[in-house]
Amino acid sequence: MVRETAYYDILGVNTSASPEEIKKAYRKLALKFHPDKNPNEGERFKLISQAYEVLSDPQKRDLYDQGGEQAIKEGGMGGRGFSSPMDIFDMFFGGGGRMNRERRGKNVVHQLSVSLEDMYNGTTRKLELQKKVICEKCNGYGGKKGTLEKCCDCKGQGVKIQVKQIGPGMIQQIQSMCEECQGQGERFSSKDRCKKCNGHKVERKKKILEVHVDKGMKDEQKITFHGEGDQEPGLEPGDVIIVLDQKEHPVFQRHGDNLIMKMEIQLVEALCGFKKTIKTLDNRILLINSSPGKVIKHNDIKCVQNEGMPIHRAPYEKGQLIIQFLVTFPENGWLPKHMLPQLEALLPPREDLMLLDDMEEVDLTEVEHGSRHSHKYRGEAYEAEDEEMPRSSGVQCQTQ
Repeated sequence: MVRETAYYDILGVNTSASPEEIKKAYRKLALKFHPDKNPNEGERFKLISQAYEVLSDPQKRDLYDQGGEQAIKEGGMGGRGFSSPMDIFDMFFGGGGRMNRERRGKNVVHQLSVSLEDMYNGTTRKLELQKKVICEKCNGYGGKKGTLEKCCDCKGQGVKIQVKQIGPGMIQQIQSMCEECQGQGERFSSKDRCKKCNGHKVERKKKILEVHVDKGMKDEQKITFHGEGDQEPGLEPGDVIIVLDQKEHPVFQRHGDNLIMKMEIQLVEALCGFKKTIKTLDNRILLINSSPGKVIKHNDIKCVQNEGMPIHRAPYEKGQLIIQFLVTFPENGWLPKHMLPQLEALLPPREDLMLLDDMEEVDLTEVEHGSRHSHKYRGEAYEAEDEEMPRSSGVQCQTQ
């Protein structure tokens, strides 16, 4: 006799699996395929729960090992007597949640694109939604009271059962909601249905929400409107959840509460000092300066305190404005050759080099742009430049 292993296969465990292994496998699969997380996997969730109900009970498991699913049916499920897969889930993960889930509608999630300026200054945006509301004409009843008839398609059960063969001697019963009566088991005739909602009990209406984006809010932060989700008879409406989606900015990058920008300066500015202006996200002009004689190296990092992003819920406090300086060197031929000695006299002395007879002298040339090596090395150079960007801990700061 061939031993039936379908329940073990559903949970992905061996027939010799211990109770702990079965419990662990069920926990992982139940969380993954729970209808709240994967609405399209309801049937799979039922099979997972059914397999766990049998294999977690020593008597049922022994019965199943001896005679398969048929032996379970003939012997009766007995035992704990779960009425649905949700009962098993609630028992395993700590009950009480099932009733709440059944009394509450689904949450609706919307993404709202916002600029960095919006998050810096705060803003209010209007969002138009289409939502289901209880039909005002029939008060969510769906038609003329007292005229409900038993659904002929499902014979009043609210569900349809389909039998499917999944292997030799193995059948599977698939239960699905009756589309004709929407799982109610009853329906109105066409003449008795509410003309406004056509018997659906709800209708669609526009709803405008005012979304307040506070100063300092962050990318992917959620704003929740409680009870503004779709309405259904007998259910508490779910929530509308707005998820902020920050757009890229041409100048600033955000890292936590800090703003980071790059600034190009000329060689003379790097060596002899400079004054530069920065336009902030609230349209102020900052004047920054570097004193003469204070050399700024290529990729040096400086910062201005309290000019970063506002701290959420403490908008008068701000992070740092971090500036990475990129020194632009002059083109070839900018200085006549006869003046080079004068420039060299002003700069730190060269490193002394001992020349040996066996040295070979070579010339430097430009890398050809069309060669595959040029792309490789250029890419590595850019990556190296990005890696030089330090973390906040090593930043030198400037105060105003």
